[in-house]
Parts: sequence; C-alpha cells; structure tokens
Amino acid sequence: MGQVAKRVEDKRLLKLIRAFLNAGVMENGLASPSVEGTPQGGPLSPLLSNLVLDELDRELERRGHRFVRYADDCNIYVRSERAGQRVMKSITQFITQKLKLKVNESKSAVARPQERKFLGFSFTDGPEIKRAIAPKSLARFKRRVREITRRAKGVSIETTIEELAPYMRGWRSYFGFCETPTVLLYLTRWVRLRLRAALWRQWKTPRRRRAALLKLGVSPRLARNTASSGRGPWPLARTKALTVRLSNAYFKSLGLPTLVDECSVTVSNRRVRTRTHGGVAGVGG
Repeated sequence: MGQVAKRVEDKRLLKLIRAFLNAGVMENGLASPSVEGTPQGGPLSPLLSNLVLDELDRELERRGHRFVRYADDCNIYVRSERAGQRVMKSITQFITQKLKLKVNESKSAVARPQERKFLGFSFTDGPEIKRAIAPKSLARFKRRVREITRRAKGVSIETTIEELAPYMRGWRSYFGFCETPTVLLYLTRWVRLRLRAALWRQWKTPRRRRAALLKLGVSPRLARNTASSGRGPWPLARTKALTVRLSNAYFKSLGLPTLVDECSVTVSNRRVRTRTHGGVAGVGG
C-alpha cells in the first residue's frame, strides 16, 4: 500500500484497493483471511505485481541484463549456466531482501530457453530457433477438448461444437502467435477426429451406424463394412467412410473454427496446403 500511495492520491481508491487485499479468499467452501499478498488469479494481482516489480526491472536494466517479465513471471537470459547460477543467486537476494518478496523456488531454475516456458510459450531446438507452444499448454488444450467431446454422448454434435468454438477461437487468438503452425494444423485435425469418434459413439448400434452413413451418402457396401467393424471409435474415425463424409467442410458448416489460417505448411518434408474451406489435403484432416 505504501508503493501504491506514492503514485495514487485519491483516498477512495486507496481504500478500495486495501479492501480488495483484506477481503480474504474462498477455499473448498471456507473463507480464509488474507494475511499477505494478493489472491492468486485476482484482477488486482498483475497490476500490483507490475507496480512492485518495477524496481526489479530497473535493477535488471542497471545491470545490463536481457530479460522479459509479465506480472510476477520473469525470465533473464545470460550466456552460460555459470552466469545463470550467479545471476539467480544475486537476483533472488535482491527480491527477498530489498523488495521483501518471496521467490517460488519450485518454479525457478537455471536452464536452456528450450527447457523453460514463459506465458505458455517455449523455443525449438536447432539452428533456426522458433517460438513454440509449450508442452504443458498443448496438454491443457487436449485435456479441455477431451472433456467437451466426452460429454457429446448425450447432446447433439451442434451443441458440442457450440461449446468448442469459443474455446478454440480464444486459444488460436493467443497461441496463433507461435512460429510452428504445423502444431496448430495437427491439433485442428485431432479435434475433428475427436468429433468423428464422438458421433460414432452416438450412433451406438451397427444398424443405426449403417443408416447414418447411408444418410451421409456413403455407398451401401462401405457403410455395411464400416458399421459392422469391431474396431473402436478412434481407429474408425480415420476411415474413408467417416473422413470423406464427415469432412472438414462439414464441420466448418456447423461452426467449428480452425487453429490455422489459409497457408502452406511443411509436414514431414511434404507440402500440405490448407484450403479456404478449412480442409487439409494429404494429412487425413
């Protein structure tokens, strides 16, 4: 509050901020008092982090370090592991002794940039370093899509896509900033496979599956062979009967967005072109 008061003179605003800090938190249905810090994930947290850690930015600039910081998440880039250990120790002392803050040691480490993540992003290996989506971010995306598509058993595919669409658009708006569009291409394909598998489960019996395939325009012989197959939904989602008739254009007509723009993406040394209707040639999208 002392740092805020140096910049804010309005007593009403200071009172409001203090009330936020003293409001307490709800954990497992029980209210706990706030003794120090700001509630994790609260709107006040990043704002006060920027204010309090402004002094850290100035210290890093004074020392000539290359760094990037957002709220309380900070990466400092040095030339060697030895330099990293030295900087880690001195900056930790500055934060704890000068700023009177705590350093989360479990999330702090000296490592190569490719081994760390920042705001959901990381870097690729190789001679040409590119900005990539961190593995944990990809895992969260898949976990969320699985949660939505598992619930598709009792609702229409349109309802499932209505729930998926805003999540995918928001995810694309954030992670479309990456320089590895191949990952976005495969994630889009993976989502369509999940939806085809969900539809297959909805049809339940061989008779209903055959009727649904015939309605989609699948030939009687292919519909019969596919419907009577003993393979599971995931392998069958890749078959001709489902990929051709439950096409990319079909899902686009239902409002399913893609994670990539119209562009050319190299996959396994082969050129793959995304069409305007959201389809992908050659990768079984």
